[in-house]
Amino acid sequence: MARLLITKTPKVYIGGAFVRSESGRTFPLKSDSGEFVGHIPQCTRKDLRNAVEASAKAGPAWSRRTPYNRGQILYRLAEMIEARSLELANALDLGKGDSSDSRREVSGAVDRLIYYAGWADKYEQVLGCVNPVSAPYFNFTVTEPMGVIGLLAPAEAPLLALLSLLAPVIVSGNTAIALASESHPYPAILLGEMLATSDLPGGVVNLLTGFRKEMVPTFATHRHLRGVGGVANAEERKTIRLGAADSVKRVKLEAVEEKRDWFADNAQSLYAIRDWVEFKTIWHPIGA
Repeated sequence: MARLLITKTPKVYIGGAFVRSESGRTFPLKSDSGEFVGHIPQCTRKDLRNAVEASAKAGPAWSRRTPYNRGQILYRLAEMIEARSLELANALDLGKGDSSDSRREVSGAVDRLIYYAGWADKYEQVLGCVNPVSAPYFNFTVTEPMGVIGLLAPAEAPLLALLSLLAPVIVSGNTAIALASESHPYPAILLGEMLATSDLPGGVVNLLTGFRKEMVPTFATHRHLRGVGGVANAEERKTIRLGAADSVKRVKLEAVEEKRDWFADNAQSLYAIRDWVEFKTIWHPIGA
């Protein structure tokens, strides 16, 4: 008797748990060959609000972790991705067969995490400073995490781009809510499974799937999101900037029309960490 194929039931990763969309809606995902892959959750504004609440709860404890420990956790996540690289490559291929491009993307994602893990206990020395002043004071500038950051992943390089956006946000003590690639959400589903069994506390990273036209306006206007980054088209950038002006949040968006090369050396940078930290200058009397 022929055995029926048991397909995965994809769920989104919010607050350290796997949940279906609050609305119960899904959309079908098929491979390039037309084979059914699964029903992907179609998240709503309520799911985003739940993710913000989970991120806000996880934020204080995560920001108090030592930079060295945060680097260890990112390194461990890279190890887990390396161990499941074949599965992730297949998720990127979705029926196209073994692809060298997909294997290269998974390797690039591992290297990207290692890069930012290495910066975890070093970026403060580069971005912070001691300021010379003509008064009897110590004056120094230190960095602090901003809080909850929203991220919009592009269609191209759905795994590498997603981790390139996430890593500099969380390595500095922020928490993140990422909307996965609309056309290629499956790698983000698998990434959520790895996050759940990694050392990363629940709520630090939340992964949503769904349609950008429904989610972007809420990313723009939610007052507890302290920043929005990623890749967006012209209409989305306008919506986010108008909403950000009203709710006072930092915006770091790239134009989808520019087609960034996520494998390039300039796709990783210390300045990507700087984008999501705030600077606090402290004055301290000498001798006090």
